[in-house]
Amino acid sequence: RFIIKGSLAGAAVYVAYDQGLLGSGTQGAEALKKAQAALPPAIQEWTSYLGWEVRALHLPPTPEFDFSPSDSWNKGVQSVMSALSVAPTRACEYTVEGWKYVKDLVK
Repeated sequence: RFIIKGSLAGAAVYVAYDQGLLGSGTQGAEALKKAQAALPPAIQEWTSYLGWEVRALHLPPTPEFDFSPSDSWNKGVQSVMSALSVAPTRACEYTVEGWKYVKDLVK
């Protein structure tokens, strides 16, 4: 079982790497566009292979995504760096507030 699971996990990682999902945000966006373009023909092929009537399925069109992984990644990195840059100042402020609170309790 362990060998089978390990093989499947390795194959999944290889396919993700091969398709560009583990690369930069731009490569991920390109892989998403390729998947959106390939999905309807693949569904058509499988339905004809299985003998299903495509007319009866009435599959909706694939949704259009206005989403850029690279922009989201950049915004996340900027948010983290911003939080890290103000962390020392915030730590000092919280320390001063904590000491004031302790002094007020002692009085």
